[in-house]
Amino acid sequence: MKPIPDPNVVFPNAYHTSCFLKNVITAPNIHVGEYTYYDDPVAPTEFERRNVLFNYPEFGDSLIIGKFCSIASGTTFIMGPANHRISSVTTYPFHVFGGLWEERTPDHMAQLPRKGDTVVGNDVWFGRESVILPGVHIGDGAIVAAYSVVTRDVPPYGVVGGNPAKLLKMRFDEEMIALLLAVKWWDFAPDALADILPLLCSPALSDVKRALAALLRERDA
Repeated sequence: MKPIPDPNVVFPNAYHTSCFLKNVITAPNIHVGEYTYYDDPVAPTEFERRNVLFNYPEFGDSLIIGKFCSIASGTTFIMGPANHRISSVTTYPFHVFGGLWEERTPDHMAQLPRKGDTVVGNDVWFGRESVILPGVHIGDGAIVAAYSVVTRDVPPYGVVGGNPAKLLKMRFDEEMIALLLAVKWWDFAPDALADILPLLCSPALSDVKRALAALLRERDA
């Protein structure tokens, strides 16, 4: 029997273009779940440096990404310090250039708008070159279309696209979404997850729905 893929390796396959991100992240305010990967033919291990922009942990915001997310090449997460002061008549950051400007203006970071943490659920697929703005929450199972700019929250199993990204559709009906959110397959132990992979990858959604309901009844019995 072939082994289950190891979440603790950097490159999970022979192509070396996909990187399990949790194994290369060093910033204290970036948290990535197991099996979430970034795919890039040039520098997949440099995600933290090249794709998480304006990340200054001292600002206080975090980037939290769940398990089993698929992040395509060029996807970018913008952190809070990218913003400018918008509470005054000018947005120009005089303070950061020092000298008399620094002396006569408030601390730059203290005046920036606070959007909070950027939070991504589990099993989210980001299309190529998508951009996620500070403070956005993206629910489990969502899909972000390529070249989208996400400026607001995305519901679980929603599909969004465009600039700014808008909700295009829901992937499944309410019953299926409720079942998936209750089952939480991404939290299964490795062996148990391997057992249900045929179910998770089946296009026979009616059968999948019945099987998920049976799993919940068995678990709650």
